[in-house]
Amino acid sequence: MSLTLRFLGTSASRPTVERNVSSVAVVREGETLMFDCGEGTQRQMMRYGVAFSLADIFFSHLHADHMLGVIGLLRTMALQGRKETMRLWGPKGAARILRRATELGVERVGFPIEVTELAPGDSVNRKDYAIVPFVVDHPGATSLGYAIVEEERRGRFNPELAREMGIPEGPLWGLLHRGKTISLADGRTIDPSELVGPSRSGRKVVISGDTRPCDATIEAARDADLLIHEATFADEEAPRALETGHSTAREAARVASRAGAHKLILTHFSARYSRDPSELVREAREEFEQVAAARDGMEMEVPYASEAYVGK
Repeated sequence: MSLTLRFLGTSASRPTVERNVSSVAVVREGETLMFDCGEGTQRQMMRYGVAFSLADIFFSHLHADHMLGVIGLLRTMALQGRKETMRLWGPKGAARILRRATELGVERVGFPIEVTELAPGDSVNRKDYAIVPFVVDHPGATSLGYAIVEEERRGRFNPELAREMGIPEGPLWGLLHRGKTISLADGRTIDPSELVGPSRSGRKVVISGDTRPCDATIEAARDADLLIHEATFADEEAPRALETGHSTAREAARVASRAGAHKLILTHFSARYSRDPSELVREAREEFEQVAAARDGMEMEVPYASEAYVGK
């Protein structure tokens, strides 16, 4: 089952020549979710092939560089004749700002817009997975991070052994794989544990939003397949990171290490690192080896734990 990320904006506060402001699209089996929607996101979607048919945008907080793009995006959708509901999600206080933004940006809305405020620990449940918000530490705004958490998968079915046991291929195999005990024509009773391995974990992707390093992110990212964490500054600007409620790359890496995450992607770079974030990656790797810097347009397939990462 595919789970792919496309980074649409990786700059902090303002766009640069190389990078737009914050947004990332997550596509799971054809369903697109967007996390933050900075100014110019709709053009990034066109440029990097993200479908306008998405139905959910999750906002980490309502600072301008994370939400201004929703005005133009909704306007474009209206001009395209959209009829399907658009769902906007955000932290406490988001409803008033987002509703006002939609009124300013779209004169005649031809489709419903639902705005829902989320609290840490709420769960937006979908088929086989959930989006779970958690509190982060970003002074000056009510802010959330988000964890995309898949349900456990069934264990692997052993078809060779099923044939050896004389179980006819077809519906009986399906029943066993779904955990049902079956009875055969010769009187034997077959328990699914004889042919189905242990359940397998689903994937977990965690998006920090803007934040200082904090325990809540560590807990949300516990054993995550992928942690996307802001890394606005390098070590030399650690006091600035503290002052503004952001993280250094090294601090992000320490979060990943303490959480036991499998891979860390750094994003939300100050303009001074826009052209070349290698200094941030170098400092992060002193704390956590499996780290890379996001770039606009970067696509990443998130594998199951036993597989390798694919990025381009």
